[in-house]
Amino acid sequence: MPDHPWQPPAALRDVAELDHDRAHRRGYPEAVYCEAKTPAQVRLIAAAVREHGGPTLFTRAAPEHADAVLAELPDARYDVEARLLAWPAAAPDPTGGLVVVAAAGTSDLPVAREALLVATYLGRACELVVDVGVAGLHRVLGRLELLRRARVVVVVAGMDGALPSVVAGLVSAPVVAVPTSVGYGAAFEGLAPLLTMLTSCAPGVAVVNIDNGYGAGHLAAQIAAPVDS
Repeated sequence: MPDHPWQPPAALRDVAELDHDRAHRRGYPEAVYCEAKTPAQVRLIAAAVREHGGPTLFTRAAPEHADAVLAELPDARYDVEARLLAWPAAAPDPTGGLVVVAAAGTSDLPVAREALLVATYLGRACELVVDVGVAGLHRVLGRLELLRRARVVVVVAGMDGALPSVVAGLVSAPVVAVPTSVGYGAAFEGLAPLLTMLTSCAPGVAVVNIDNGYGAGHLAAQIAAPVDS
């Protein structure tokens, strides 16, 4: 540790205390959840990252949050659909196994892309499969070769949430299931697919919370991490 550890400015201490040791302690960098934070608060955090931080993800970032981050970290990358910023913009060289992210429908893409980009920026090779919901089983069967090459498959689905069980019955890799808040009224903003995934009859399915693409991508990156020699 340095003789004089970095101290955040007083304004930042009223907003956040960054976990600069997370990458060393856990092997993965810090993420800043932007939703419900003001752009001014996010900009203070981004400034602290610029001065003292390492690679950082900013999740659930609306355009005004992105503007605040980019004002301090102009070389960050913003993905509008995933609502995610990554700094630095270049992802690390991939190691470990392949992560495949499968989105049941186009409406699930924002959460799927969040999972995909998180796993990518945590150092995994990733592939995205889109619109393979159970309403047309031939679509997922047509992607079996890719799905079976994965070390882990992230399956993102709303509506009835049946796709993770179908995929888990077809592949040997673990499946990370992500329920989304996509669906008509009786889906209860994602509760229906969440319960379907939690009661999956196929073994090897782990479930994260509704719309939690970040958590799914992070878990997938850990599962697909290189095996120590």
